[in-house]
Order: sequence, then C-alpha cells, then structure tokens
Amino acid sequence: MSTPVPGLPMVVPAQGLPARVRIHEVGARDGLQNEKSTVPTEVKAEFVRRLADAGLTTVEATSFVHPKWVPQLADAEQLFPLVAGLPGVHLPVLVPNERGLDRALALGVRRIAVFASATESFAKANLNRTVDEALAMFSPVVEKARSHGLHVRGYLSMCFGDPWEGAVPVHQVVRVCKALMDMGCDELSLGDTIGVATPGHVQSLLAGLNEEGVPTSALGVHFHDTYGQALANTLAALQHGVTTVDASAGGLGGCPYAKSATGNLATEDLVWMLQGLGIDTGVDLGRLTATSVWMAGQLGRPSPSRTVKALSHQE
Repeated sequence: MSTPVPGLPMVVPAQGLPARVRIHEVGARDGLQNEKSTVPTEVKAEFVRRLADAGLTTVEATSFVHPKWVPQLADAEQLFPLVAGLPGVHLPVLVPNERGLDRALALGVRRIAVFASATESFAKANLNRTVDEALAMFSPVVEKARSHGLHVRGYLSMCFGDPWEGAVPVHQVVRVCKALMDMGCDELSLGDTIGVATPGHVQSLLAGLNEEGVPTSALGVHFHDTYGQALANTLAALQHGVTTVDASAGGLGGCPYAKSATGNLATEDLVWMLQGLGIDTGVDLGRLTATSVWMAGQLGRPSPSRTVKALSHQE
C-alpha cells in the first residue's frame, strides 16, 4: 500500500469554485446495499469508523427499509448503535415510510433521507407507486421528522435520464424537486442514477431549479460513472456553486432497481480532483484509500476507483 506522492496532485486553483466542499459519503449505505452477499454487521461498523477516521464528516450509515427489499441492510437496528457515538460525524439514514422513521427515531437518529423519483417508471419499479403517490407517502414522514427536530434530505433519482423513458425533461425534475422542498426537506440530492448526464445538462438543471426558487445552497449532486462523466459533471456543478457532493468510497454501489446503473463516483477520485483544485474537504486521501483497499479485501474484489488503483498498485 503506497501513500500519495508528496506535492501531488499539484495544487492549481481555478476561478469561480467554492473554497470548501462537503462530501456526503454513501458507501456504507448506497454502496453496500447493492452487494450480492451480505457484509457482516461488525465489518460495516468498522467501515463507517474508518471513513470517519479519514476525515469524512457525513457518512450515510444504513437504511431502515424492510429487509425483504434490501436484505443487505437488514441489520440497521444492530449497526447504528455501534457507530452512533462517533464525535463530529453526521450519520444520516434512509427511511422509506413512517415505520422506517419510527425505527430510526427509536435509536436516536438525527438525520434522515427519503427517496423519490423524477420518473413514473422508476417510481413504479422502486416504490410501486406513481410519482405523486410516493410524494404523498413521504409528506407525513417529513412532517413527523421535522417535528422531532431532524434534518431531512430528499434524494431524487433519474434526474438526467431513465432506462425506460429515456431523456427526462428539466421541468419534470424541477416539479418534483419543488414538491420535496415545499414538503419541508432541508436539502436535495440530484441523482444521475444511470450515469447519463453531461456537464451542460447539469448546469441547465441547476439553473432551472434556481429559476423556480430552489437555492443552490440546498442542492447536492449524486453522479454515477457509467459513461465516465461523473467528475466532469461534478466540476460543472461546482462551477454553478454547489458545495455538497455525494460519493462512495472505492466506487462501491449501483442501484438494485435499475440494472444499467453502475458504481457511484469514487470518493478517492473526487478528493484527488478537489485537492488539485485547492478545494478543502478535510479528508486524508491516504487513510481513505487504505480504507477502500481494506473494504475491497472484505468484499473479495479490487476497487474500481482509479485513484485507489494508482495509489495502492492494486491490479
């Protein structure tokens, strides 16, 4: 295992970019939920601890979805108490409905996320509801979470393209985003679930949201690297003023309900680019890379992250 070469990447700032980016680490939830085999609870907990030790301050811990739908995360009640005491680390969890919220509240969770779709086809595949039926289901969840003082994130899938419907019009995405914000979400994560976005499309959607009163400060981006566009799309979002970027350590993840969805943007690849731009993340790249190499060993396969491969000589 090697460490980053001193002085590399060379820091060359670019104009018009934020000074700091908050990485919303999704590997422990979005990454592991797509694994064919179930990862032991203690290994998941150690993964979260190592991610926190690498400097990540937001680590999505697990999901309170019914075990029938996501069996890989059926141990949420056992896992969360093992990591809940990490100092200075936010540990949001995904909840699908009021029952999931009640389970999370019972464990003292302070941050939750709900998961909506911009398209009817994916809403049917993922939630077995129409887009509007799903929003109606989430409304009391968000209201109850806010009444308990919780921070609420709204995930929106298929913001840039859908495997069944193809291109997704910007106005269609904006409508669902506004509904989530009006419902009471504190922030939104714009998901490129099948990785088809390109930089111009990203900036067009962000501008469309601003025009309808959704501030950039409330927006995060969640890119998949199916066509190798995740970093380019992230840079386009940063140029627009976005300061929250979702990423997954080692590039873990996909989507169990959209077979064309490949891995998330690797956190290491994101950190390498941000370091080169002089953007602060608070993340120690060497420790993060070591964590992903360790997790790849637990999963029995190499990490797809280019930065992990380059720094660890992983074949």
